[in-house]
Amino acid sequence: MTAPRAPFLTIAEAGRLIATKRLSPVELAKELLARIEAIDPQLNSYLLVTERQALTAARAAERAVMAGRRTPLLGIPVAYKDIYETAGVRTTAQSRILADNVPEHDAETIRRLGAEGAVMLGKLATHEFAIGGPAFDLPWPPARNPWDTRRFTGGSSSGSGAAVAAGLALGALGSDTGGSIRLPAAYCGIAGIRPTPGLVSRRGVIPLAPSLDTAGPMAWTAMDCAILLDALAGHDPLDPASVPGPPGSYASAVAAPIRGLRVGVLRRFYEHDVPAAPEMLQMMSHAAATLRGLGCRVEDASLPSVQEYNAVGRVIISAEAYALHEATLKTRLADYSRVFRVRVLAGALIRAADYIAAQRRRADLIAATAQAFGRFDVLITAPTAGTPPLLTEQRPDDGFSRPLLTTVANVAAVPSMVVCGGFTPAGLPLGLEIIGPAWGDATVLRVGHHFEQAAETRTRRPEL
Repeated sequence: MTAPRAPFLTIAEAGRLIATKRLSPVELAKELLARIEAIDPQLNSYLLVTERQALTAARAAERAVMAGRRTPLLGIPVAYKDIYETAGVRTTAQSRILADNVPEHDAETIRRLGAEGAVMLGKLATHEFAIGGPAFDLPWPPARNPWDTRRFTGGSSSGSGAAVAAGLALGALGSDTGGSIRLPAAYCGIAGIRPTPGLVSRRGVIPLAPSLDTAGPMAWTAMDCAILLDALAGHDPLDPASVPGPPGSYASAVAAPIRGLRVGVLRRFYEHDVPAAPEMLQMMSHAAATLRGLGCRVEDASLPSVQEYNAVGRVIISAEAYALHEATLKTRLADYSRVFRVRVLAGALIRAADYIAAQRRRADLIAATAQAFGRFDVLITAPTAGTPPLLTEQRPDDGFSRPLLTTVANVAAVPSMVVCGGFTPAGLPLGLEIIGPAWGDATVLRVGHHFEQAAETRTRRPEL
C-alpha cells in the first residue's frame, strides 16, 4: 500500500514523519498551500489564507525539529474557524459587521496550538456569527461540501469541515452551540468533538450563546482530535467559564480497549423523534453491530425527546444571540445577512420568564441525561437524518422548523463527538454520534477511535 500524499496524512502520521525528519514542515506547508490555491475555489472553505505567516511558522518548526524539539503538533498545518481571534490577522465571523476587525491578541486556544508548534494556514468559513446558515448575500460565499459541491457542509463550522475533508488542513478548530462541530463532521465525513463545557477555553472566541457555546477540534480521525485536545484542554484562569479537567493525555487514552463498555442506543431519537432515511437506519444498525463485535454491551437506551432538548436550546440561543447583537441590529440591520436576521431577530420576542423557564427545564434535562449514564458508559445516535442536503434546499428558519439531533448534548452539558459511520451507495458520508457523561471525553474519543478502526471508514477521500 502506498503512503498517503502529504495533504491526506493524519496529524498522527505527519507528526511521526516530522519527528523522525522524514517530512519537512516547510515542504508540508507548501504542499497544503498549493492545494488550497488549486482546490479551494471549488469549496470556498477559506476566508483568508495566511501564506506568509504559515511559511514563517513552518520554518521555525523545522529549526525546532533540527534542534531536537518533539511535540505532536510541531509543524502540523491547521486552520481556524473565523470566530477565533488571531493577533494581527483579520477575524470577521463572516460578517460585514466585523469586515475590518483585526484583533490585538490570539484566542487562548490559538495561543496554545501555536506554543505547540502548529502552523496556521488561514481562517475558515463559518455561518455569520456562527448562526446565520449558508448566506449568498454576504461578501464571501458559503462553503461547499467536497463530496459533492452542490451540497451543504453542515454548520456553522462549515469551512472547518470542508477543509479537513478535502485535505486543505490536517486539523481545524470549530465551535459548537447546537451542533456546529458535529454537523459538519457528519456531512463532510470527518471527526469532531464538542468537549465537556469548560474543558477548552473560550477566551477570544466570538460568542453566540454563552450558556451553550463550546470550542473544540475537528480532524480526519478521532486520534487526531485527541492529539489536538491534549493541547487545547486545561484551565484558563482568565476565562470565567473554564474548569480544570481530569489529568492525563487523551491521545494516550484512546488506544485502550473498549471491551466491556456499556453502549446505549438512542433508537427512538432517529426512528421516531427525527425519522432517519433508510440508509442512515442501516448504518446505525451496522454501527451497533460493530461495537458489539468489539466487545461492547449494546442495549437500547432512552432520554427525553429530541424536541424537548431543542425547545430549550432554541429559547436560550435566540435570547442570548439577540442580546449580544441588539445594539448593532438597531443601527446596522441591513448589514447582516437575511438568514441571520431570520434566525436572531425572533429573540427580541422572548420574555425573561420564557428564558428562565428554559434554563430551569435545562437543569431537569441535564439531570435526566446524567441518570442515563448510571447505566451506560456512552450513548450513540444518528447526528443527522441522512445525507447532506443541497445548498439550495437550506431554509433560513432551519433549526426552528426542524429539530437538530445534535442539540441534545449542548443542552445536557456533556461531551459528544461525530465520526464517519459509513457511506451511502452514492458515496456520501453518514455520521455516527457518540455521547458521554460530563468529563467522559476520553471515553468518547476511545469509542470513536476503535469504531473507525473496525469500520474502516478512514481510507476514502472526496475526489476533487
